[in-house]
Amino acid sequence: MDLQLQDKVILVTGGAQGIGEGIAHVLAGEKAIPVIVGRSEADNRATVAALEAAGGRAGQVVAELTEPDECAKAVRDVVAQFGRLDGLVNNAGVNDGVGLENGDYQKFMLSLHRNVVHYYLMAHHALPELKKSKGAIVNITSKTAETGQGNTSAYAAANGGRNALTREWAVELLKYGIRVNAVAVAECWTPAYQTWLQTLPNPEAKLREITSRIPLGNRMTTAEEIANTTAFLLSGRSSHTTGQIIYVDGGYVHLDRALANA
Repeated sequence: MDLQLQDKVILVTGGAQGIGEGIAHVLAGEKAIPVIVGRSEADNRATVAALEAAGGRAGQVVAELTEPDECAKAVRDVVAQFGRLDGLVNNAGVNDGVGLENGDYQKFMLSLHRNVVHYYLMAHHALPELKKSKGAIVNITSKTAETGQGNTSAYAAANGGRNALTREWAVELLKYGIRVNAVAVAECWTPAYQTWLQTLPNPEAKLREITSRIPLGNRMTTAEEIANTTAFLLSGRSSHTTGQIIYVDGGYVHLDRALANA
């Protein structure tokens, strides 16, 4: 299926690694132009080089998204480079373990800046260009907003905010023809996930425990599977879809866990 994304300029925050990198690769494969926004120029450029080596087009902008002024500058830089903006993928963030019992105000507020404040700022600054292109926004979000996880109050709150903003923006931007959707992630295999597993006493046993609870195939979701749904939601092929939170999770959140071992 042609997703009608050729030459569309799509800004992807956190697009140099993990899920964001997967999104950038799928978009480039659809002949879109993903523009990676992240704090590490070396990581950004490495991903752009890989995309170009595979025959795609891509760009990058360096920004520390916890700084509000840098969010505005990132959008300006993308438009200066490419002359337009057709889509925004809010993806950057980190499950930073700021809990209730052992957390504090400063860490909680910093986590919100890392995980939801820049979602708002990037959309706010991108909006004038998205109005021109009748573009789309996709927010990457997490199961923690719905299931909880324990010891991650700030990240859960941020993802609840991401979900709420998705539906709020879908309403507010109807009049411009701008669609806003979210892709919710549960257990997705990324380098960061692998690194976390290695901090545990028995990584292999923990991985088996986690995958045993994922009903569809008893396996982790891949970054490419998240990316495929994201690309569809950005594309004209999803032209009547807005305000939706799509769970790409093998049934992890909503299906009876007993099914996993049926």
